[in-house]
Amino acid sequence: MKKWIPPILFLLIFLKPEHTFAQRFLMDLVDTTNQMGKGMLSIYERYNRVRISGYIQPQFQYIGSKGAESFAGGNFSEFTDNRFMLRRGRLRVDYAHLNDKAEPTSYFVFQFDGTERGVVIRDFWGRFYENKFKLFAITTGMFARPFGFEVNLSSANRETPERGRMSQILMRTERDIGVMLTLNKRLANGKISDFKFDIGIFNGQGISGPVDYDSHKDIIAKISMKPKQISDYSRAQFSAAISGYAGGITSQSAVLYKVVKSKEQYVMLKDSSQNNLGKAAPRNYAGADAQLIFPSKRWQTEFRAEYITGNQTATALNSETPGSYPLINGMKAPLYVRNFDGAYFYFLQNLNSDVHQFVMKYDWYDPNKKVSGQDVNTASGFSKADLRYNTLGVGYVYRANPSLKFTFYYENVKNEKSQIPGFLDDADDDVLTCRVQYNF
Repeated sequence: MKKWIPPILFLLIFLKPEHTFAQRFLMDLVDTTNQMGKGMLSIYERYNRVRISGYIQPQFQYIGSKGAESFAGGNFSEFTDNRFMLRRGRLRVDYAHLNDKAEPTSYFVFQFDGTERGVVIRDFWGRFYENKFKLFAITTGMFARPFGFEVNLSSANRETPERGRMSQILMRTERDIGVMLTLNKRLANGKISDFKFDIGIFNGQGISGPVDYDSHKDIIAKISMKPKQISDYSRAQFSAAISGYAGGITSQSAVLYKVVKSKEQYVMLKDSSQNNLGKAAPRNYAGADAQLIFPSKRWQTEFRAEYITGNQTATALNSETPGSYPLINGMKAPLYVRNFDGAYFYFLQNLNSDVHQFVMKYDWYDPNKKVSGQDVNTASGFSKADLRYNTLGVGYVYRANPSLKFTFYYENVKNEKSQIPGFLDDADDDVLTCRVQYNF
């Protein structure tokens, strides 16, 4: 019979500082080789295998102009250039079932996000483990897509206030509904092999839309290597991964737009054909990421990099995957196919302790690699959705204690100059974010 802890006692136990630790990645396995895994197993064994955690992120922001568009927590309203907001308010419950040998057999997670804008679901998934070969795990429900590094890095642990523009556009809300197979050898001594392979099938549009609007399913795969010491003579640790995304959106219109070369210049060409109706317009990505850490008690240094390229299907004015099928005046709107690429680079430097940290990040996202500058114009069928952006961010993170973190971060955002109205020059959309995070 299960032994349930009285609710008040349960909360008191989990609010103790010694039980405070943050989840680094959204889809972490129960891994006894890292501190989170050891802590989770300890709590599961002592307190009926249930864990409650959460965090809130109140913040103040100032942007260069009123009503500016921004990927630093959403666009500003028409007459506003500064705001207080509750960026995230998360409450998460984990439950693990262990067999008589203390091996995980099943795992369940649900997480909610509550802000001044309402309450929504963020995670609702279960995972079961195979214990004969100690190799397989299957996850089903709503969970983070197994693609790249930044997409899976928890918002509670990320050094920058938000994921980069590229990550947000390609993987809006990070989560999707589907099923995923994980191959990661769990050894008899409790350690997990250095390599992990994930492959999953998903609806495609993620949780940015209310329902799946076509029958086309997307396949995502990732093979990753855990941090490994480079040599016996160096404490530096290296990790890396490659990711692939094979998906698409079924066209519900006979009109499809593609970028083609015509008379020595690229144009967004309208293709009107009944063959387009029911055709899957591509969402195919290939990505690689790497991380290099030079451990030090006081002066740890870390570098991160990730590059993604491929084909993205979206709409006329936005390169983001639509959450609902686009409509114009109640009619099915045409889809737009673009060839993109993007990357980001992190430099993280501890300042004489792990309490103070300097953060620098550069990223770019080019939604249409075939055109740039003055070639981006409405006469050729292009829009603001085809503009390249480069962002340089610098910041400072102060970790007052394990449950309290302060972040000050400034982003210099540059769009390419074009012939698109409103973007003839660089838009005034630099943004300063001051955030405090409380977690338990």
